[in-house]
Amino acid sequence: MSDSRWTIGVKEAGLRLDKFLADADRLVSRSRAVAAIERGKVFVNDDEASAADAARRLSIGDRIRVWMDRPGSSRRRPAPHRTGELDIVYEDDDLIAVNKPPGLLAVPLERKAAAESVFDQIDRHLRSHRARRPFTVHRIDRDTSGVVVFAKHSAAQAVLKQQFLRHEPERVYQAIVYGHPTPPSGAWRDTLVWDQRSLIQKGTHPRDPRGKEAISEYRVVERYGNTSLIEVRLVTGKRNQIRIQARLRGHTLVGEQRYVFGPAELRPIDFGRQALHAARLTVSHPVTRQALTFEAPLPGDMVELIEALRRSG
Repeated sequence: MSDSRWTIGVKEAGLRLDKFLADADRLVSRSRAVAAIERGKVFVNDDEASAADAARRLSIGDRIRVWMDRPGSSRRRPAPHRTGELDIVYEDDDLIAVNKPPGLLAVPLERKAAAESVFDQIDRHLRSHRARRPFTVHRIDRDTSGVVVFAKHSAAQAVLKQQFLRHEPERVYQAIVYGHPTPPSGAWRDTLVWDQRSLIQKGTHPRDPRGKEAISEYRVVERYGNTSLIEVRLVTGKRNQIRIQARLRGHTLVGEQRYVFGPAELRPIDFGRQALHAARLTVSHPVTRQALTFEAPLPGDMVELIEALRRSG
């Protein structure tokens, strides 16, 4: 089987991609299916499948292609792994994506020069392999966990930064908030202004010349007693955007210390940080232009919080 194609019908709809490929009439085993995905031999609707797509649920009409003889696909593609201090989601000659733990800066700050950052850890990682220093592309808050991407050379940095400036990457976060957003899915639209003195975002009038439009799409994933797990996709990408937009609607993030709403009695849950996680990021590779999706599972503290909320609610 050098180049095979299938279209998903009613019987196959809902199957995971790896299970579909592991059928006896296709790749025979799940290990062969996963290896084909990791080596870039599998396409869904003409897009190359990533390792994260192995768990993708197929829909009627999806087009699956397995190109076993694809040039350059004999080598295993970069897979998530841990090395020293870093939880590496993806790495090649042009970029590196890591799963940042909470409590660690993404990049060094002048006002906190002694604080450790992911940038510092990647710098040590690259230097240990006699590579060049990393180049910052974007960042997430210190107490937010999840996916962050760095470039390995200035040309890759320039291409990736332009993507973020044009709001092209898909950036999906998970958060635990007080209350139940209504309706259960929709869009948040605000005009925000950055307060340089207080170092926070503030809502402002749409006609404010300093204001910048902020748009997020949200959906409620799970409801508990007086809290909800939500998924938020950034359409724009302003600093602290999810935290301030949730607060403006009375849905302060659990653990939030800066963007709060109402008296402290309304926020009774003891959690050491804002419950916010950068779960998924999709960018175009700066050299090949291939779509790359990076995913990071919920960290342990948020998993434990969700389990406690389920038990109590």
